[in-house]
Amino acid sequence: MTLDDLRVFVAVCRAGSLSAVARELDCTQSAVSQRVKRLEREAGMSLLERQPRGVVPTHAGRVLLDAASISIDGLDQALRRLGDLVSGDSGSVRVTTGGTTVRHFMSEAIVTFRRRYPKVSLEFQTETSSRNCFDALTSGNLDLAWVTIGGPVRGIEQRPVVFLPWVLAVSHDDPLAARAEVSTADLTDISLIRPPQNSTSGARLDAAFAELGVRSSPDTSVADWDTALLLAELGLGHAVVPLMPGWRVSGDGPGPGGGPLRLVPIPDLPPLPVGWAVRRWDALSPLARVFAGVVARSCGGQDWAP
Repeated sequence: MTLDDLRVFVAVCRAGSLSAVARELDCTQSAVSQRVKRLEREAGMSLLERQPRGVVPTHAGRVLLDAASISIDGLDQALRRLGDLVSGDSGSVRVTTGGTTVRHFMSEAIVTFRRRYPKVSLEFQTETSSRNCFDALTSGNLDLAWVTIGGPVRGIEQRPVVFLPWVLAVSHDDPLAARAEVSTADLTDISLIRPPQNSTSGARLDAAFAELGVRSSPDTSVADWDTALLLAELGLGHAVVPLMPGWRVSGDGPGPGGGPLRLVPIPDLPPLPVGWAVRRWDALSPLARVFAGVVARSCGGQDWAP
């Protein structure tokens, strides 16, 4: 049993396909299969179950997968940390998150971090949902994921950084625009622009609506908050969005909360927690830990910097 055998086995379990891993490694499917068979001979039992559309780990395979994933992830992080020690302040921090997150949560932090660590490479991988960020985090060589905090995810540690209050984005001439706040009763039977129901933020919103008895007309769902604001500005509905750092509630001036839009607080809705997800905090590289802390401080949230 070699480390390469275990890496291939983990990759096969995550991809659910021998051929996909073979293409990724630029080798034959037979070579991938031989590595798995070598592990099965040493384990004395089957580790993969062949199905019509791929493979899945057996019970024994899941036991090995869990142990190998932790060990390999820890080793990879350790090797990166050793590389950082050799090269001083150089290295890289790899982050996966949504398409507009950098603008709303990280722009100031990136400038601060870059000035402090000019030789460090910051790499961002864009995903369309928190669930996809979790998948990218577990299957790729990534350090951090900025996500909407939801329920427990196997193999992932989550830590909230900020709790965003919900607001209703309306055009400046809407009857609700002059209100100091709106209640969830005001949302009943009006057209709402909101996150998709299958997203973490959408699920949290649905749970709050159900508990408070909110009934809304057929919704328009959007994948990012900037699009929600644009559609509200165009008069296509009322957008229920979290109040991002730097945004302000109703007022004059450019940007969210000013100009053609008003952001009216909805105090009945519980705030939306967002923050960091990692595979293991204790295995995170020093540079990634510092970046996580810089972002947290720039958002005015909870900080876990060393």
